[in-house]
Amino acid sequence: MVGDQSGRTEPRLLRGFRDLMPDEMIARQRLISVVQDVYELYGFVPLDTPALEYADVLLGDYGEESNKQVYQFTVPEGDVVALRYDLTVPLARVVAQYRDLPKPFRRYQVAAVWRADKPGPGRFREFIQFDLDTVGSESMLADAEIISGMCDTLDALGVARYRIRISNRKLLNTLVAYAGIEAGRAHDVFRVLDKLDKVGLDAVKLELTVGRVDASGDPIPGLGLEQRQVARIEEFLALPQETRSEALDAVEDLFREVPHAAEGIEELRDIDRFLSFLSISDAKAAIDFSVARGLDYYTGPVFEALLLDAPKFGSIFAGGRYDGLVERFLGVKMPGTGASIGIDRLLAALQHLGAVKMRPSTASVLVTVMEPDRLAEYQAMTSELRQAGINTELYLGTETSLRKQLQYADRQKIPVAVIAGSEEFEAGTVSVKDLLEGVKHDIETKEREEWVRARFGQRTVPRRELVPTVNELLRAQSHQS
Repeated sequence: MVGDQSGRTEPRLLRGFRDLMPDEMIARQRLISVVQDVYELYGFVPLDTPALEYADVLLGDYGEESNKQVYQFTVPEGDVVALRYDLTVPLARVVAQYRDLPKPFRRYQVAAVWRADKPGPGRFREFIQFDLDTVGSESMLADAEIISGMCDTLDALGVARYRIRISNRKLLNTLVAYAGIEAGRAHDVFRVLDKLDKVGLDAVKLELTVGRVDASGDPIPGLGLEQRQVARIEEFLALPQETRSEALDAVEDLFREVPHAAEGIEELRDIDRFLSFLSISDAKAAIDFSVARGLDYYTGPVFEALLLDAPKFGSIFAGGRYDGLVERFLGVKMPGTGASIGIDRLLAALQHLGAVKMRPSTASVLVTVMEPDRLAEYQAMTSELRQAGINTELYLGTETSLRKQLQYADRQKIPVAVIAGSEEFEAGTVSVKDLLEGVKHDIETKEREEWVRARFGQRTVPRRELVPTVNELLRAQSHQS
């Protein structure tokens, strides 16, 4: 315990963890709501699973490096348990355990995951993922619908420029054979290729061969590949990819003499055809053979979304097909495909693009209290606005000054204030103030008399017109924003 001589404990956070303040939580919840609405349009249903699972249930599907990042401990009963690393393996456990689930089973889940990763800027050990998956369908249309939903989600969020990058693990396995690399080294090669967009081709080539030093000065051992093997990987990565069909024709020509290449190409042709039916352009969804995705359980198409005007955030939406994930539990293959959204990374990217507004309050209206002995009447106003579906806060602080109450509303970014003092009560009226207009005119209201003299964005209306007046003002503000 860390504290001072008084015995008080120092308030502090674990390294790699964070608190989210109201403005961040409000923005996050609204972002989740947009994604949820899109995928419910596609027929996905919600699911929740425990944060803790038996360690043997979770481990084994991620790969050796990822397994090292799983939090494990022993509970009092003696069982070794682990915090979930992602939401996909728990889904596989659910599908295997509840055999009567309808197939295909299309679900989404929003939940925290934990990774014992090295903390850094924008990298935390606890974060929220939004996963969506279809289990029980072999059709590439299931993959195409995931990608289509990715596009619809980013469109709904107002992202103007993005690209979904699509590849296939089967083609990457074909590349390993084409380059003359032992099949057992495929995962190591994929892990390095997956860094291409982050570190560049030269760094990837070094890591494939003699190794390199990363930006922090730490050495990264190389895989020791021969130059002729690296040259064939470069040849693959350099294939023309202006359009999906051009890329697929090029890779088909390159791998014409390589056994088992046709299946991966045909799967991508199916996805291309379905995306074309949905009018999803090559600019929005493109073939990019460098996409590998790091997890071991992917078996077919893989895809990820990048924001073209915020490339430093990397992939914010990624996934692929994992036809063998349920096999460990059932002993038989069951096809599955899905994607995961890094909600916090996406939110940070949207903030960077100016596509999301941060507000510390959910209220659209503050009812000020000018006459404390008339609280019942202020409560009545508040109740009427809430019953009309308008998020409304009644001022509960100790300040009696109008200036202080409006400052509170401004700090909370509440756009509308309702003001009623003795004059309004006597006249049967109420004043509705547009606080956005007030900020625009840079008014510094001192007391009620000065506010009366400087009534920018303010209307005084009969008391019975309170709700329609507030609604009208909020609609006008939404059109201006």
